[in-house]
Amino acid sequence: MSTPPIDVDEAEVDHLDPDAPAAPISVPDNGETSEGGKLKMIVQLLKRSLGVKDLAAMRLSLPASLLEPIPNLEYWMYLDRADLFAAINDSEDPFERMLAVIRFTFTKDLKFIRGKVCKPYNSVLGEHFRSHWDIIPVDYPSDPLQPPIQYLYITPETASTSSGSSKTNETGSVLSFKSAKSKSSNSLPSSPKRPASIAAVEKNLAAGVSNLSLSGSQASGSASGEGDAPANAPRIRVAYITEQVSHHPPISTFHAACPDRGVTLTGVDQISARVSGTAVRVAPGSFNKGIFAKIESGNGAGEQYQITHPVANVNGILRGSFYVTVCESTVITCTGGKSGEKKLRAIIEYKDEPWLGKAQFAIEGVIHTYSETSTEHEEWTKVKHVPRTCVVAQFDGSWRGRIRWKRADSPDVEYATLLDLAQLHVIPKNVRSIEKQLPTESRKLWEGVTTKLLNKEFGDATKVKQAIEQRQRDLAAERKRRGEEFIPAYFEKDIDSGIPVLTEAGRKALEEELNSEAPGCP
Repeated sequence: MSTPPIDVDEAEVDHLDPDAPAAPISVPDNGETSEGGKLKMIVQLLKRSLGVKDLAAMRLSLPASLLEPIPNLEYWMYLDRADLFAAINDSEDPFERMLAVIRFTFTKDLKFIRGKVCKPYNSVLGEHFRSHWDIIPVDYPSDPLQPPIQYLYITPETASTSSGSSKTNETGSVLSFKSAKSKSSNSLPSSPKRPASIAAVEKNLAAGVSNLSLSGSQASGSASGEGDAPANAPRIRVAYITEQVSHHPPISTFHAACPDRGVTLTGVDQISARVSGTAVRVAPGSFNKGIFAKIESGNGAGEQYQITHPVANVNGILRGSFYVTVCESTVITCTGGKSGEKKLRAIIEYKDEPWLGKAQFAIEGVIHTYSETSTEHEEWTKVKHVPRTCVVAQFDGSWRGRIRWKRADSPDVEYATLLDLAQLHVIPKNVRSIEKQLPTESRKLWEGVTTKLLNKEFGDATKVKQAIEQRQRDLAAERKRRGEEFIPAYFEKDIDSGIPVLTEAGRKALEEELNSEAPGCP
């Protein structure tokens, strides 16, 4: 599932030609901060968006009261469970490595199960964000059919998780978080408490809000963020950096690394969005070729997994209660590695939701073999397309709950649990304090807006936001006057392959994140 926040606020002006003749369409602030007042503004936005082919290129201005106090680059990342990303190279068996990649794929957007859909700040050109996680590696049970044992931010199995269902607070807002905590009828199962060590790492206001946004479930907190981990369990680090490299169209690039496990994660984020009925349909843009997980060393050295994005719909707009449904398919293709071997490919097919009734969030999928010398498999995008002779395993379930699997050559064997998403929570990130950040880092850049929003000074927040955006327009005009082209600082300019490359400055920044001291760990 890939649904980056829809960029429709005033920063979109910078995503277009500065000399474009049309002025941005504004959605005026009606002065109301209640849910009803916000809903009126959302309805206005919908009316002005009808017939627009791509909202990502639409010039709209949103008041700050409709935004959540978190930067886009921080909100949108694929490491909600960094422990499962780090585990994709743990097995010597290529099939088990594919299972590990599938587990990571289902958890990369856990925020939409455990948290909420929100509209963060749009990124400005040259803005960047970096962070890291110090995680306890997963353990593998003696039974190979059982999923790996995870130690961080988990909830014990409950009746709801075993049935594959997962309740989630779809209406909660960071700005009204205190009131949302009392609504027990729509709360999550008991969830992990935020350890004091993490609070020490993230002292600034933006940090606290970001963790609520990305893991709203932490509100009810009755379990520990650290499960039954062995005493003095070793930790490994995953580091991450991302940068906004274009505004027309809006594009960001990212790179993550876990040297201890020999794995990296790279990709280009760009979306295409349009209003479809009463929902917003979000699909990958032309530069977005998916996520690329590469094994640099160890068991699967040389393997690369391309994970494509499905299509998502943001629903519940007219009710002001947003939730995500997913359609079409995600395809995971393994290339490289040992030569002469049959390669593995997986298809995750998201089932169509019913027109009436509640969404089911159902999936089914297969793992199959293919030949790198053939292109026939490229046409296989649904489970039914794959010849039975090529199927190695099959799986099904809910992308918000329990997913089960079994090998195709063992029809009489019962399904085993691949992953239970209802037990997992977003692992908080570690971010350097505001005082140590550069002016172009997300939290530092948007600190003024965040502070005003948290204090519910919405008018002042809008003024600060507009000042930041005007500064970007001035910089764009100055570059044009000088005949200069914007050059990203941390990533090479060429992103046509969908696999961005770090510059020397990018490698240095990532290395700093990998080697920085860890005053607290999740």
